[in-house]
Amino acid sequence: MGELQLIEAAKKGNKSALNTLLTDNYKLVAGYVIKMTGDPERAQDIVQETLLRAVLNIDKFTPNAKFSTWLIKIATNVYRDELRKNKNLEPLNETLESPGQGPEELIIIRDEYHEVLDILLGLPYEKRAVFILKHFYGLKYEEIADVLQCPVGTVRSRLHNCIKSIMSDMERRKLI
Repeated sequence: MGELQLIEAAKKGNKSALNTLLTDNYKLVAGYVIKMTGDPERAQDIVQETLLRAVLNIDKFTPNAKFSTWLIKIATNVYRDELRKNKNLEPLNETLESPGQGPEELIIIRDEYHEVLDILLGLPYEKRAVFILKHFYGLKYEEIADVLQCPVGTVRSRLHNCIKSIMSDMERRKLI
């Protein structure tokens, strides 16, 4: 069964279809939220709230975009709500595992990753979200605009400014 058929079945109350949709998209949404928060524990709470909202609102989903894009939009809104409620939240740095790398390469990769993650997490969430959605998930400008509920021009501007900030910070830290 394709995504559209699963969505239609889920809207009609087919719990198995809904479970398949959520399971198929879980890793993508969780990865996005972890990148946004930098904190796997906080991310887990946001992902669970996202999935709950998706279950409660499946009947409102219109397949103008992919189901995964809709879930990312919900996750972004949950994250925004959390930021508004908890103004003092700071993102945490976590390590990535890279299988198949030797110890020296892994140390270098982790070091570079931490530097880049630190730069990315230091940016306002609007810029960080645009960068992550574009460069980690390959969303088109129009899809990002839909997720973040802003004009395409704003997406382009945020991405441009984000890249300038990252490059400037990387130069300052002598990473490039």
